Amino acid sequence: MFHPITRRTTRRVLATVAAAASLGLVAACSSTSATPGGSATTGGYASSAPSTAKSSAASSAASSGPAASLVTELKTATTSLGTIVVDGKGMVLYMYTKDTQGAQMSACTGACLTAWPLAMADSQPTLNGITGTVTMIPTANGGKQLALNGWPLYYYAKDKAAGDTLGQGVGSVWYVLDASGTPKKA
Repeated sequence: MFHPITRRTTRRVLATVAAAASLGLVAACSSTSATPGGSATTGGYASSAPSTAKSSAASSAASSGPAASLVTELKTATTSLGTIVVDGKGMVLYMYTKDTQGAQMSACTGACLTAWPLAMADSQPTLNGITGTVTMIPTANGGKQLALNGWPLYYYAKDKAAGDTLGQGVGSVWYVLDASGTPKKA
């Protein structure tokens, strides 16, 4: 026998669909192949060189953090903090003063990686305006994290657009870097 759909049933169905969509969104946001920040627009600052698009294998970024993406280019951009290091999409990169400069492992682990995803690469990135030495250090999961002038590089999860510098000075331990890889603490 056919039962007419009531408002109460409709509300339950909609609530179930909304909950499922929210769970799907949470799962998608925690995917290890998501791009930090998203947009590759200039975000109100001038980049030192045009970005070159390269394909990257998301499998190398897997399990390196919720906002991980392979970095294929490092360049400089002019922001309110001066000329600083960004990736090919204009997303700002940071160093962590609790890391030991030149060490072969990041000091950021566990919950730290949620807020500060590693800048991962599977090969040496293209450099535009970068004067410091770029190296790759091993991660706990077998990946490769980029380092500039011996400082491991990170994104800040709250930076949503190219040129955002919300991570500057957080906890008095996170800082942007200049082209040579020197932290800009002022």
